[in-house]
Amino acid sequence: MAKRYPRARFTGYDLCSDAIDTAQKSAAAEKLDNIIFEKRDLTGFDEPDSFDFITSFDAVHDQKDPQGLLTGIHDALREDGIYLMQDNGGSAHLENNLDFPFAAFLYTASCMHCTPVSLGQGGAGLGTMWGWETAENMLRTAGFAELNRHVLPHDPMNVWFVARR
Repeated sequence: MAKRYPRARFTGYDLCSDAIDTAQKSAAAEKLDNIIFEKRDLTGFDEPDSFDFITSFDAVHDQKDPQGLLTGIHDALREDGIYLMQDNGGSAHLENNLDFPFAAFLYTASCMHCTPVSLGQGGAGLGTMWGWETAENMLRTAGFAELNRHVLPHDPMNVWFVARR
């Protein structure tokens, strides 16, 4: 996006320094000067009216305080700002995942990685299969008035929320 929109400014946050190092090297190789990366724990994220567009990819359920992060994201958007959130597309209800082809894999990933990452921070431990219903409710609780959920034909494992402040 930084390459495609050279007059825009971009900021990337990640808890993992390895991800930040890789991103910085990629940006330097592309000679991009409109993007910065920062290793950061987003617990207590508080940057009111700072962004027009925020994205997160497969990340909210891993947070120590996912509801707090979503509220912080809502508040960090400027008026008419948009939040694009991609996360796993399973249901919060086990019985609704019987025909979801990725359920067994995602429950395993949840038990082995996502839930322990959150719990290890003293967090909520939502896990990978927190469910689109939970995500939708948490987005609404965060204050997003306009919310659209999409499952894309080429990406049946995930759900994509487009939320407007």
